[in-house]
Amino acid sequence: MRQVIVLACFLLSFAVNAGQFVQPDNLYPKVRLVTSHGDIEVELDRAKAPITVNNFLTYVKKKLYNNTVFHRLEAEFVLQGGGYDSNYQPIEQLKTIFNESGNGLKNLQGTIAMARLTDPHSASSQFYFNLKDSPHLDPGRNWGYAVFGYITAGHEVIEKIRAVQTDTSAELGWPNVPVEKVVLKTVIVLPEP
Repeated sequence: MRQVIVLACFLLSFAVNAGQFVQPDNLYPKVRLVTSHGDIEVELDRAKAPITVNNFLTYVKKKLYNNTVFHRLEAEFVLQGGGYDSNYQPIEQLKTIFNESGNGLKNLQGTIAMARLTDPHSASSQFYFNLKDSPHLDPGRNWGYAVFGYITAGHEVIEKIRAVQTDTSAELGWPNVPVEKVVLKTVIVLPEP
């Protein structure tokens, strides 16, 4: 009976933290975000943001980002996604994570970071791409927003998405919603070099 309980605990841990088992010895795993507007490749920084990268990879492993939308686009600020399916229904949320914004990585144009609420440790699935340098999102006297990687290919796709018209959604009551849906079809972990 004890062995069954231990096995169950291990399997539960794997299900919750599956990202730590994705290329566990690779400090800089790469992923390809396949979107309706083209592919974006990102190098994740597990050396400086291990909790955040493993969390992101858990969502990837569980395929929770498949067929989600980028629901917020501010062309001179951020492109945000990872929270809603194509019908704007919330995706399954795993537990929130510790804020690693003090890791030395800055919210510079072309980086990926975790979105959160006012609680500094409330990040779960949502992430954003910085479309310009945003030093006000870095930590100072207060917690910042944790950067955990940067775009290595697909800058032209980001530029194409930046050009998508946005509006306030009457249905959702949200501002800066792309009029034409920008769908994240899937995220693929790329082979190790």
